[in-house]
Amino acid sequence: MKTIAMTLAALTIATASFSTLAATEVQSAPAGQQSLGVVSASTYGSLPGLQSQLNAKAEQAGASSYRIIGASGNNQMHGTAELYK
Repeated sequence: MKTIAMTLAALTIATASFSTLAATEVQSAPAGQQSLGVVSASTYGSLPGLQSQLNAKAEQAGASSYRIIGASGNNQMHGTAELYK
C-alpha cells in the first residue's frame, strides 16, 4: 500500500515538472521575448490535434511560447505558429 502511494506521488511530481517545461500558447506577441522563427504542422483530425503538433514542434525548437498565426482545413488541418523565447 505504501509503495502505491509513493508511486502516485512520484508520478504527480514528474508530471508537474514536465508541464512547467512545456511551451505556452499565447494570443499575442509576448513583451520582452524574441521571435525564434516559424514552424508549421499538418494532421488529420481536429484543431486540438493541430495545436498539439505545433506545441510539440515549439518545444523541440526550445521555445518558451508560441502563437498560432494560421490554421485551415477540414479533415486535414494545416497550421503555422510563430515561436518566442
